[in-house]
Amino acid sequence: MDVLPSSGGAPAVEQDMFAPEPAFEESTSNSGSGASAAAIERIVIKNADLAIVVSDVQGRMEAIQSMAEGMGGFVVSSNLYQSYTSDNIEVPEATITVRVPAEKLTEALDQIKKDVVEVQSETVSGQDVTAEYVDLQSNLKSLEATEEQLNKILEEATTTEDVVNIFNQLTYYRQQIEVTKGQIKYYEEASALSAISVRIVAEETIKPLVIGKWEPKGVALEATQDLIDFFQGFSEFLIRFIIFTLPVLLTIGFFLYLLFIGARAIFRKLRGSKPKKEQAQEVEKK
Repeated sequence: MDVLPSSGGAPAVEQDMFAPEPAFEESTSNSGSGASAAAIERIVIKNADLAIVVSDVQGRMEAIQSMAEGMGGFVVSSNLYQSYTSDNIEVPEATITVRVPAEKLTEALDQIKKDVVEVQSETVSGQDVTAEYVDLQSNLKSLEATEEQLNKILEEATTTEDVVNIFNQLTYYRQQIEVTKGQIKYYEEASALSAISVRIVAEETIKPLVIGKWEPKGVALEATQDLIDFFQGFSEFLIRFIIFTLPVLLTIGFFLYLLFIGARAIFRKLRGSKPKKEQAQEVEKK
């Protein structure tokens, strides 16, 4: 039995002994994938992102964690840290990502938004990966069939060279099988458990501007805030101009003035020396 040398990728063997079936390339064709995908249940990965404002940041983060675990999910990550309001007041803020069963996504979102001060943003996205999932399953079957044929060939191998070459092929296809199984498992888990990422903001960060007992709303609030921003910016400009810009301009102006005085003195001196020379020349002529 002759074994052909490998030229890259999977090691090659004699074609009349082993002819593997087409795997991933044919399984990704539009006709095959479309028909297979339509015959099975849709595989959709659903995720959600929210930003909510609450009065108790840490309490709401713990409540979301308990909710996810109670639904049969788990916490992917959580982070509680300090941020600052526009008045430089330190307030807590948190981010948490959980996974819950996909069929309970709507229920989980409703619980997260329950009794919040404000929902700043909410995005729910869905990705249909049915075709990719079908292709991976088809590819896996082809790889496993190839592995089975290689095992039969290995049993009939009679030389050391044949055994080594076929063993290398088996190693390659086993790696491809494990990779494909991992991708299938990812799609199955991602579609079964939806990810919810929540940013939890303290109520203090969105408190309206208060002037005495009046809380301006709408356009009045925006105009008042713009006026305050203008006076703040103008005050900063005046302070910078008086402390930095004005001294720099005075220093530059002083040196320019000295330069002007010096240049004028030299010019006058040159003008004064010229008539004296002309008078001396007229005296010599007489």
